[in-house]
Amino acid sequence: MKAKELYEKLGKDFEVDKCNDDWSFVESSEFISAAFKERYIGVMLDNADEIEKVYTSTFPDTAILDKIFARGETDGLLLSHHAMGYDPTLNGFPFYSVPVNYLRKLKERRISFYVLHIPLDKNGPYSTSVSLARALQLTVAGEFCEYLGCKVGVICESSFTKVADFVSHVKKVVGHEVNVRQYGDKTIKGRRVAVAAGGGCVDFVARELSALGVNTFLTGCTRPILSLEPNMGFHRIAKESRINVVGATHYSTEKFGCMAMADYFAGLGIEAEFVEGTPCMEDL
Repeated sequence: MKAKELYEKLGKDFEVDKCNDDWSFVESSEFISAAFKERYIGVMLDNADEIEKVYTSTFPDTAILDKIFARGETDGLLLSHHAMGYDPTLNGFPFYSVPVNYLRKLKERRISFYVLHIPLDKNGPYSTSVSLARALQLTVAGEFCEYLGCKVGVICESSFTKVADFVSHVKKVVGHEVNVRQYGDKTIKGRRVAVAAGGGCVDFVARELSALGVNTFLTGCTRPILSLEPNMGFHRIAKESRINVVGATHYSTEKFGCMAMADYFAGLGIEAEFVEGTPCMEDL
C-alpha cells in the first residue's frame, strides 16, 4: 500500500485530528518529520513510499528495533504506541529518545515510524484498555478516566467475586507476576472492575473510582513515586476509599491494544506483526 494512503487511513479511522498529545521531550533530530514536531501524533519518520509490512510495538525500545533490523527487511512501517523507549530504572523520567543511529538505520532501510498514543488509548475497538479487558474476558459496561479530552478507562463486569481470584486470572493472561495493594475488602464490590492500561495511578482517577463505588482497579504502573504528588495522592485516596490496586506493568497492560493493531493492518491486506517487548517489573 502507498504510505500516504495508509497514513490517511490511520488518521481517519482513529480520528487523529480530534486528539491532542505531547512528546515535546523527544530529542530533536533531522530525521523527525516537521509535522510530528507540531502535533506529536502520527508520522514521526516518513521514510517509505510503499508499505509492504507493518510492525507494531508498545514502545520503540532499542531491543525492539534490533529485532526488526535483524530481519533485514525494507519498505515497512513501525507503528508504536509511544514515541520513546521506556526504562523505569532510569533516574527521573522513565522514557528515552530513540538514538540517532537507530533513526538513521530506519531511514536507510526505508522504514517509517508512526506514533499512535492518545488516539489508541481513546476507548474504541482497538484501544489499550478495551483490548486488555477483552483479553481478560471482562464485559465493558461503561467508561471513566478522561485524559487529554478522551475517555481512556473502562468499567467492566466480571465473573469474579474475590480479588485473589481476579489477580490469579490477570497473572495467567499477562504471563508474569503482578502486584496487588490490598487497600480494600477481599471481595470485588458488585463484581465490577475498573481497567485503565498504562499509568493510571493519578489522584483524579482514585477520586472518580471512589465516586463510582468501584473497589478494584487494574492498571500498569502502581509503585508509589515520592517525587510525583498526583501519584502519591492516588495512593492516599485509594487507601481512604478502600480501593484495591492491581498492577501488571506498563508494557503488559498496553500490549494487547498493539496486538490488536496488527489485526487492523491485516484487515487492510497488509502483512503485520506484533513485536514482543519485555515487561518492566520495576513498574510494580
